[in-house]
Amino acid sequence: MSLFVIADLHLSTSVNKPMDIFGGWDNYTERLEENWQSLVKPEDTVIIPGDISWGMNLEQSKSDFDFINRLNGTKIISKGNHDYFWTSRKRMEDFFAANGFDTLNILHNNCFEYEGIGICGSRGWINETGKAEDTKVIKREAQRLEVSIECAKKQGLKPVVFLHYPPVYADSINVDIFDVLLRHDIKLCYYGHLHGAITHSKSVNGIYDGIEMHLISADYLHFVPKDITNIVQSNKL
Repeated sequence: MSLFVIADLHLSTSVNKPMDIFGGWDNYTERLEENWQSLVKPEDTVIIPGDISWGMNLEQSKSDFDFINRLNGTKIISKGNHDYFWTSRKRMEDFFAANGFDTLNILHNNCFEYEGIGICGSRGWINETGKAEDTKVIKREAQRLEVSIECAKKQGLKPVVFLHYPPVYADSINVDIFDVLLRHDIKLCYYGHLHGAITHSKSVNGIYDGIEMHLISADYLHFVPKDITNIVQSNKL
């Protein structure tokens, strides 16, 4: 069983929010489906760290969930800044169950096990303006990340972190989030959110302060789910 990751699907099968107005996003839904189905097997797992659907509520996002559910593999989803459909985990799980979306699982204040690895994460956040409300959100997201990592450690799992927002970008560090990574000796972190060639060029890919960072937004990956099986297994050693 292999483990894949890809963030920022930005699906809009039932709302008028086409991403193909942006460079590189032409026919992205079809490209994503073709690449996914050719790589991912039914027994595999795919992690999707946020910005999943443009639907404003669960009902508007229903056809996007149906699209993801029909793709191969088990999926683990977490929240992004554009996931306006997101409510409580219980309400979402009930909605998924009622609609037969049995391959979708929610990463939120919890963790999932994959062959000795703890799949952990939170949305994260950034504070570009210095506003107090953003500082509050960052601290809450850092706490959620802490809870997720502790969940893995209590089960004797080696935590690997999946965020939506980057913990570091260019010469900027999200101190609250990064402090959690350092205190828990996290060695492997995946993140999305960043789009476009210029923004991609400023992303951190590689070792940063002892942590191996990977950008996995869909357009950066050219809509090809990234197989991280060997990387996470090496991280377990």
